[in-house]
Amino acid sequence: MMRCAMNSPDSNAFFKPTYMQKKIFLLIGLLWNALSALSGQADSVHVLRPVTVAYTLEAGSSHIADTYLSPIKYSGWGAGLHYERWQAMKFSPERWVMQLRFGVRAESTLNFAGNARMWFGGIDFSWAMMRRWKVANGLTLGAGGKAGLALGALYLERNGNNPVAAKAAVTLDATCYAAYNMNVGRLPVTLTWQPSMPLTGVFFSPDYGELYYEIYLGNHSGLVRYAWPGSYFRLDNSVMADLHFGATSLRLGYRGCIESTKANNIVSNHFTHSFVFGISGEWLSLNPRKKTSGNPRIINALF
Repeated sequence: MMRCAMNSPDSNAFFKPTYMQKKIFLLIGLLWNALSALSGQADSVHVLRPVTVAYTLEAGSSHIADTYLSPIKYSGWGAGLHYERWQAMKFSPERWVMQLRFGVRAESTLNFAGNARMWFGGIDFSWAMMRRWKVANGLTLGAGGKAGLALGALYLERNGNNPVAAKAAVTLDATCYAAYNMNVGRLPVTLTWQPSMPLTGVFFSPDYGELYYEIYLGNHSGLVRYAWPGSYFRLDNSVMADLHFGATSLRLGYRGCIESTKANNIVSNHFTHSFVFGISGEWLSLNPRKKTSGNPRIINALF
């Protein structure tokens, strides 16, 4: 009985695909071939992400008023060194870019009578990630967030009990940029504008008249304050022009910073305006262990 059932014509119909099954198998095959072709094409294109680096020197005016040290405004000069690094992100490099900045700054100011001097020294570090859009030929816009760290101190020579005011802040900022490529005659020029402003974070502030010796003895209450634009306002604005004479470019520009804090009955205002001069360029590092295709895609960090 089993032999007859296996040799019957109806049993062979189970192994024959129907017309609908043939169509489904054909569609799956076509989709598989298309996905394989796209995957092979993506693997064959090698993406290169050059690093845009700038080393700059800035110098200009400084204006300081800190009621912890003195109610009088001090004005003078300031100078700083900055390192800046841009690169397209490894994931979605055409849409996302990162920026790393590190700087040191020193300032010397005098009161209006010219008989007392206040010094400032500080460092700042930030890392930002921004989404960018190519909105027109040569014009790129970007916006995103930034994490920043700022450390510094003010020193007033004439004060006896409270000669120093420490500055420290950790913030999350909003930032954006606009980059435009143009030619001045035959000279390629890249114009960049970037503002940034803290939205939230924490900053250090002692009480009015509180000695740092009291803090050393254990009076730590109220030293860390919540930072928002009403208590910690800082607008950092820069406009740069990169003149591309060759592989290394000349960077010229302006950087201004307006900083104002209010906490524990202490008001501190710090304004700077600086001319920026330096060099910039693009560097590309290749891994000798990885083979590069004959026609790689180069994605610039700014445009």
